[in-house]
Amino acid sequence: MESSTTKFKRLAQGTIAMMPLSLAVVPWGFLAGSFAIDAGLSPLEGQAMSAILFAGAAQLVAMGMIKSGATLLAMVITIFFITSRHFLYGLSMRNHISVLPLRWRIVLGFLLTDELFALCGHHDPRKFDRWYALGAGLSFYLIWNIATFIGIVIGSQIPDLQQYGLEFAVAATFIAIVVPNIKTTPIFLAALSALLASVAFAALDIDMGLVLASLIGMTVGYISEERLKR
Repeated sequence: MESSTTKFKRLAQGTIAMMPLSLAVVPWGFLAGSFAIDAGLSPLEGQAMSAILFAGAAQLVAMGMIKSGATLLAMVITIFFITSRHFLYGLSMRNHISVLPLRWRIVLGFLLTDELFALCGHHDPRKFDRWYALGAGLSFYLIWNIATFIGIVIGSQIPDLQQYGLEFAVAATFIAIVVPNIKTTPIFLAALSALLASVAFAALDIDMGLVLASLIGMTVGYISEERLKR
């Protein structure tokens, strides 16, 4: 039986390990909160999106679609594709979490973001530390919601907060996640092809360009890995 002190120590270790990514996402949270107000949502609705949906990119896209008057079906389909990568995260971490009790699987499944996957996804399933992962995921969740609340307050006072360049936090966060994980040729080719494709699709103003670029990146990575195995 583990002592409370040991559990708290591992919880704190996860929190500290996640802190750089938690701080990097703060401007993104400001942006999500201000976007909610700008899209016409009430402060409670804006906060609920961070508390319940808890998906930065999906939140920003959803609020943009709300502002433009998109239909509910269009929003659901778009958000489904944007967040579909979480299916891959779940499959990748199946061996880490499947042996845990149901309450742990539900909590860690909810907290499984890009950041938590980047931090814990490479851990040996046999040595996976649930308390470390909980500390990392829960601290990130709390900071994201606090940042959203501040963004809602500021957004109520300062309109068009996005004009101050806070959206760069989105790119900066994903750069911080992706770059340290580029350790093999297939991963490098996947990242490079996805990058080039996303830029090309953006220049051509193609809808669902990011989704297509992601599919291209995954395909290139898979093919190159299979060829290296041969």
